[in-house]
Amino acid sequence: MSKNNHTETPVKNNPEAQPLLSTHKFLIHHQGDHVGVATTPIQKGEKVVGIYMDDNTEVEVESLDDIPLGHKISLVNLNAAEPVLKYGVQIGLTTKSWVVGDYVHTHNIKTARW
Repeated sequence: MSKNNHTETPVKNNPEAQPLLSTHKFLIHHQGDHVGVATTPIQKGEKVVGIYMDDNTEVEVESLDDIPLGHKISLVNLNAAEPVLKYGVQIGLTTKSWVVGDYVHTHNIKTARW
């Protein structure tokens, strides 16, 4: 995949069909982070590609929920009360168990700040 940030590009070899080719839909700041951040809305059941910003490697995840732009998707399975890593540091604790592809937000993470 290229490094550009286009979300969808029409495939040009068949002008009648014009299917959309998806590129990455979420970013991961560091290898080892537990979450990625949606760069465009993600639909439940959608297989989406994320890119690690520190080395440009990719990961594919099937979303288990709708995930709004700017919100997080889980990249790992975690139990309740486990630390959550983003930017290579702990940003919070899980408030219930997660599986890969879960929507991560205030209903299942508590910030490390308070």
